[in-house]
Amino acid sequence: MTGLRIVFMGTPEFACPTLQRLMERGEQVVAVVTQPDRPKGRGQQMMPPPVKVLAQQHGIPVLQPLKVRTPENIEQIRELAPDLIVVVAFGQILPKALLDIPRHGCINVHASLLPRYRGAAPLNWCIINGETETGVTTMLMDVGLDTGDMLLKKTTPIDPDEDAQALHDRLSRIGAAALAETLDLLVAGKLIPEKQDDSLTNYAPLLKKEHGLIDWSREPAAIKNQVRGMNPWPGAYSELDGKMLKIYRVRTGEGSGVPGTVLAAGRNGLEVACGGGSVIIDELQLEGKKRLPAQEFLAGYRVAAGAILGKDAPSV
Repeated sequence: MTGLRIVFMGTPEFACPTLQRLMERGEQVVAVVTQPDRPKGRGQQMMPPPVKVLAQQHGIPVLQPLKVRTPENIEQIRELAPDLIVVVAFGQILPKALLDIPRHGCINVHASLLPRYRGAAPLNWCIINGETETGVTTMLMDVGLDTGDMLLKKTTPIDPDEDAQALHDRLSRIGAAALAETLDLLVAGKLIPEKQDDSLTNYAPLLKKEHGLIDWSREPAAIKNQVRGMNPWPGAYSELDGKMLKIYRVRTGEGSGVPGTVLAAGRNGLEVACGGGSVIIDELQLEGKKRLPAQEFLAGYRVAAGAILGKDAPSV
């Protein structure tokens, strides 16, 4: 326990392990600031963010400003007199007036090895771009987008078959450990902030549905990385018989042919030609049907060799 008064700002599941670690350490988490409840699902029911659920389970006051930068919301946080603000995937840009409130500043847990992959979706883009290593960086926040001084880095390899969901879960735990170590170094006076080299950065923009559209003219490894990086959202997809075909898991093959052409469909999966080779689809979901292993899907839905998947797609 550091004895610091902490305001925690975070929203999705990724932020929960860090908040949980703060509570387990006995830190003084005086409030949690998170995004407003949002409608979700087919019924569009209002659902609380995961961080709110966790905070309420432990009796921590929760603030849900629509815009945290308004004067009244900044003043509300100022009245909490935090020594430190911890930010993990909060989802809003913090203004200087807010960053200046705590005497130790605002520390962010960022899911990449800065200065690489600044932006909203670093975890996904490192997989899409074929990186073999990533990690978590704790950072002293400034008014820029992920441009503050780096404090601590934790590195981890990326398994060649690991998708974004699996990496998300691992990095959320690594981030919690990194923040705990950062706090210990802070109170011991041993933190050494390091400036970022802006020339080394690679922007990781917010994912959009169209990023999942597969261009079959790309190489097998690139398509595999796209599928991995888009799982679970927005999901990689193509088209089969005029219907959307969601693709969840693939491996590279050794076939060849016109990109997008089905080379084989059977017990070994659904093999599709792409630029310079092929990929074998192992898990998929056709519009209106269940998500299934390819072998089970093909047992109930005939796909002939020579069928064409998709339309012309832009490169990611």
